[in-house]
Amino acid sequence: MNELNGYDIEDLEVGMTACFAKTITEADIILFAGASGDTNAIHINDEFAKTTPFGGRIVHGFLTASTISAAIANRLPGPGTIYLSQHMRFVGPVRPGDTVQAKVTVKEVIAEKGRVLLQTVFSVRGNVVVDGEALVRTTSRARREATSRAS
Repeated sequence: MNELNGYDIEDLEVGMTACFAKTITEADIILFAGASGDTNAIHINDEFAKTTPFGGRIVHGFLTASTISAAIANRLPGPGTIYLSQHMRFVGPVRPGDTVQAKVTVKEVIAEKGRVLLQTVFSVRGNVVVDGEALVRTTSRARREATSRAS
């Protein structure tokens, strides 16, 4: 592990998992709308949202997806990890007040490049709402040691 308790590439194995859960509050939705500029009525207007196929408001897709960033940055691989790419498929709605469970699973370790392919799954009450994959770069004990020897 690195000094911030993140996993180094040398510590990771296929099948390792970590989770992060977050209840999406009204404040989260309003703050995200303000920060992102996404003020789509499906997210913030009850009356309009009732007229849609969802029958009510839904949480921004990328607010939901941000929970995977927390799982990756704070849990697996953890501090020091850099996002390279994320693929997502949105398969179900998240509603205000829902608790999103984000789970990451190591699918592949590409040690020579310091990269890790992660399966990313988001669920609410056991139902998958978003699935995908992330490619990240993580820290390396060998790179740190080589750098310190060169100094």
